[in-house]
Amino acid sequence: MSIYDEVNEQLTAAMKGRDRDRATALRGIRAAFIEEMKKDNSSSVADDKAVGILRRLARQRGESIEAFEKGNRADLADKEKAELAIIETFLPKLADEATTRAWVEAAIAETGAAAAGDMGRVMGHLMKTHQGEVDGKLAKEIASKLLG
Repeated sequence: MSIYDEVNEQLTAAMKGRDRDRATALRGIRAAFIEEMKKDNSSSVADDKAVGILRRLARQRGESIEAFEKGNRADLADKEKAELAIIETFLPKLADEATTRAWVEAAIAETGAAAAGDMGRVMGHLMKTHQGEVDGKLAKEIASKLLG
């Protein structure tokens, strides 16, 4: 079952179960999917695009949580945290730090990178070979330490 179909199925279940908070979060996800479908003129969203959309939504929620906590709005931060938890249920698990480090080291070896100026080639290679499996922020930190 595709991510899009799973979101729709869970939305229906949340509505039947009268779980308003979950239904609201799932409606937001579905709205982002529908927006993408309109751009592409398609009737469904491919899983790789769905993961990208979900990562964007998760990043937005993280930024909102940070802003609400700085503004002493714990109620809104909690709401965003709940939505983030729902979004994360649809995302594939990212590699841990040890795995990411091994992938970064392999990318450095494969690209022949030797200095910090080669960071773009390393990250490009890494993201191409491990799309959706690696946290870009963590990979960039590791690569910058290794390249010096």
